[in-house]
Amino acid sequence: MLDFNAPEFLIVGIVALLVIGPKDLPKAMRLVGHWVGKARRVAGQFRSGFDTMVREAELAEMEKKWAEENARIMREHPPEKMLPSPVYDPNPEGTAPAVVEPEDVPPTTVEPPVLKPESEHVAPEAADPPKPRAPRKKKADS
Repeated sequence: MLDFNAPEFLIVGIVALLVIGPKDLPKAMRLVGHWVGKARRVAGQFRSGFDTMVREAELAEMEKKWAEENARIMREHPPEKMLPSPVYDPNPEGTAPAVVEPEDVPPTTVEPPVLKPESEHVAPEAADPPKPRAPRKKKADS
C-alpha cells in the first residue's frame, strides 16, 4: 500500500502548489479527496465480498467435516430397534373406559346476566361548572 512519511508528503505538497497554483489547489484537493473516498468504498466492498466468500467456504468445509463425523458415529453406534408406536398406554389394566351416554348427563343451562332497566341507572353527578372570572382591573398610569 502507499506509504507516505512527512518529508515525502511535504515534497508532494510543494510540487502540487507549484504545478496547480494556489488558486486552484483547493478544488484539486477536493477532487482528489472525492476519488480517494470512492476508491476506499470500492475496496471495502471488494474486501467484504471476499470475506463473505471465505466464510462460506469455511462453513462448507465445516459442514463436510460434521457430515463425515456423523456418518462415522452412526456406523459405530447403529440405531437400536425402534419402539412400537404408541409408547403410552392410557388403559394399563385392559378394561374399557366407562362410556357416558348423552341422555344420562343432566342438561346444564347458563342464565344470562340480569340487566337493570335504564331508569335504575344512576348518572354520575356532573361537576360544578367553573365560575366566570371577574375582569381584571387596569393599572393606573403613573
